[in-house]
Amino acid sequence: MTRYGLRARVLAFTILPTLIIGGLIAGYFTFHRYHQLESSLIDQGINIIEPLAIASEYGMTQHSRESLKRLIGLTHRKNSPFIKSIAVFTQDNQLFVTSNYHRDFGQLRLPDGSAIPALTSVSFNGDDIILRTPIQAETSLDGFPLPSDLEPPVIGYISMQLATDRAIVLQYRDAFFAVIMVLIGLAISTLFGFRLVKSVTQPITDMVQAVHRIREGRLDTRVSGQLTGELDMLKNGINAMAKALSEYHEEMQQNIDQATSDLRETLEQIEIQNVELDMAKKRAQEAARVKSEFLANMSHELRTPLNGVIGFTRQLLKTSLTPSQTDYMQTIEKSARNLLGIINDILDFSKLEAGKLQLEHIPFSLRDTLNETMHLLGPSAHDKQLELSLQVDAAVPDYLTGDPMRLQQVLTNLTGNAIKFTERGNVDVRIEQLDGSTGHYSGKKVRLKVLIRDTGIGISEEQQRQLFQAFNQADSSISRRYGGTGLGLVITQKLVQQMGGQIRFESELGKGSVFSFNLELDISPLPQTDRLPLDRIQGKRVWLLEPDPFAHASLHTLLVEWQLDVHSLAAEDEWPEMSSQDMVIIGSSTLHTPQQVITRLDGLSGQQNTIVVLSSHEPALYDAMQAHGAQHCLSKPINHRKLLHALLSPEATKSLPLPAPTQRQVQQVKVLAVDDNAANLKLIAAMLKEMVSQVVVCKNGKEAVSLAQSQPFDIIFMDIQMPIMDGISATQAIRRSSLNTETPIVAVTAHAIPGERERLIRQGMDDYLAKPIDESMLAQLITDFAHRRHQSHGDQQIDWSLAVRQAAGKTELAQEMLRMLLASFDEVEPLLEAALAGEADDAEVLAKLHRLNGGCAYSGVPGLQRLLSQLEQQLRDGVPVSELEPELLELQDALEQVRQEAPRYLS
Repeated sequence: MTRYGLRARVLAFTILPTLIIGGLIAGYFTFHRYHQLESSLIDQGINIIEPLAIASEYGMTQHSRESLKRLIGLTHRKNSPFIKSIAVFTQDNQLFVTSNYHRDFGQLRLPDGSAIPALTSVSFNGDDIILRTPIQAETSLDGFPLPSDLEPPVIGYISMQLATDRAIVLQYRDAFFAVIMVLIGLAISTLFGFRLVKSVTQPITDMVQAVHRIREGRLDTRVSGQLTGELDMLKNGINAMAKALSEYHEEMQQNIDQATSDLRETLEQIEIQNVELDMAKKRAQEAARVKSEFLANMSHELRTPLNGVIGFTRQLLKTSLTPSQTDYMQTIEKSARNLLGIINDILDFSKLEAGKLQLEHIPFSLRDTLNETMHLLGPSAHDKQLELSLQVDAAVPDYLTGDPMRLQQVLTNLTGNAIKFTERGNVDVRIEQLDGSTGHYSGKKVRLKVLIRDTGIGISEEQQRQLFQAFNQADSSISRRYGGTGLGLVITQKLVQQMGGQIRFESELGKGSVFSFNLELDISPLPQTDRLPLDRIQGKRVWLLEPDPFAHASLHTLLVEWQLDVHSLAAEDEWPEMSSQDMVIIGSSTLHTPQQVITRLDGLSGQQNTIVVLSSHEPALYDAMQAHGAQHCLSKPINHRKLLHALLSPEATKSLPLPAPTQRQVQQVKVLAVDDNAANLKLIAAMLKEMVSQVVVCKNGKEAVSLAQSQPFDIIFMDIQMPIMDGISATQAIRRSSLNTETPIVAVTAHAIPGERERLIRQGMDDYLAKPIDESMLAQLITDFAHRRHQSHGDQQIDWSLAVRQAAGKTELAQEMLRMLLASFDEVEPLLEAALAGEADDAEVLAKLHRLNGGCAYSGVPGLQRLLSQLEQQLRDGVPVSELEPELLELQDALEQVRQEAPRYLS
């Protein structure tokens, strides 16, 4: 509260009550006094008019106006200060006589139609009071009194007009004295109010100012003066508070000085620690660099000889060998591949730890991906006489979008571990659709749950805590017994997490394990043109004899999904009566040996379409089954396409023949291969001679530059680490000045560390091929670059033959993929306009270009795909969109060119 605010409140609370109470009392008494004077005036008038009415009886009865006028005139003169006029009216309301002239006797006369009042009446007319009293005849006309039992007749009435001027004057006088008294009271209250302000509010104001000075830091401030009562208590409290604050401030200042001294010492220690941390950081960076160099050198040193071992082993397997030699060569290749798998695990782990592993986002068939994985894992399960089964629920959609290679890697790791640590029994893989998915053909999302169940050795609770640790296994003896680096589960866990899922497991020692993980994938917009001809087998009867419960459940679910009439049989059941249209499926397992299968085959009539499903990959066993009447032999786990083909027999052999293996087409291109290692150079030359028309080799970068300046090539395969001149320097020299400035150059290197491919592309390479060389990848690179070369000569964006080949030879599917690619342009082009205007977010541009790049992979537009890959890589390297204007303009031109070329292939 401010100084003036406190003063105003004290004065208001002192003066206002006096003013209000005095005003109310003065008003009340003034009003009461006025009514008292008015009542007194009326009483005086009644005391005059009633005797006058009695005295007027004679004049009225005798009709003596003169005598009556003298009577009322005398009365008026004697009471003239307050009587204004007196008038006598007859009983018919006519003026009989008046005491003086009156301008309007209508005010004194009763209103027309009104009866003469029986008693004196009082009425008000403005500021005047009018009294009316009846005149009664007490005697008869002859002067005799009337009988007592008769009511005296009214012969007229007297009206008297009284003036209230005197009463009003007296009221004003009384009101004046009342106001004077109120003002005197108000002056006394004001005097007391100012006295109170001086004795109460001034000390409070002084104390407020003292508190304000204390708050400003002047802790020596004290409140002085003689006070009494509560004010003295408040003054003592403020002084005590100021004293305590002063003491606290002194103590705090001492603590601050001490803390400052301690802080200086701490800062000195922090500076020392910062120096130590900086040194530790440099040591860690040096260790990371050494680690990267070690990984690079290890990759190079191991992959270089492995390239020769695996490559020449495959080349040797293509020649005529004895069964023992073939077995030896396959063992060599398997051992080399196991070593390569260990190297790949270490490199994958390094990529995941560095956060540089990028997932693809491409359309794929889920069931084909699963079948391919199970087909690769089947022999290892069969070798251990295990039942490997795959079951995909009918609700799970088949055409999805994601990274099929990484999904295969996860399934291979988990299922491979289950096979590795299971001595007998089953390994069961099941795919389910979880609730909350958006539907099969909604084009949105699907949530899948993948379960891998085995009957292996299990994992104890203590071992489970170490399960997902790098370079560690649940039991130290496992690495000696089963092999492995201990990285598989760590890589699997990180891959599942990067795909948006979470891996879980349940296990009990000696009773097996169940590993599971959830995935959310996009449902692919690809049209399902590759529909299975299920209408040709729907409703047919199938007899299923599969003793293994997991394999039986998988087969039964698939057959019911295909709407077949399935009848299950036990191993001990006799064959029922069958028609020639019936189909029989017999499964071989540990519960139903191949010899028992042969016995059951011998019991059939041989007219039925009989399919044997074996837990083996031995060709001799297949021949034995067919010799005993089986029309088809399939290996577990069942491939749904192969099973359908078998169920369609014998008509399938006429209408749906299996595609015969085709001879690899030799591309009419000239290739230069450069490698300093004689074995690797000889190997890649041997591989290339099977794929291209002309191969030229050299052993270092300097020779490669010389050859590039003298003759043109269609493709150059360049090793990186070479003496005299390395591959990067040679590539840059070829790009600067030669006949091959535009020739595609593929880096062939044993370095497979994270970021190596991107680094080489930034150095001028067009693509990357890791050692050991994969023959199929080499063939795919030659095919792609040969088509690009042909396309560059024709100056076209769309390579229709490549598009049809990428669509599995189906023209309709290739056309549909091209239409979908064109539709995706509508989403990308506005973003490109925004990016050129500087209004687009870098992350959003990267995401859209990555999605478009995935669509280009199946649409036969290699030039557009190459441009998108370059842009995507630059964005991932941190180049801002604002610095990519030339590339974005080139991308716009490429999109427009694809639009212009598309109609000729879509007609």
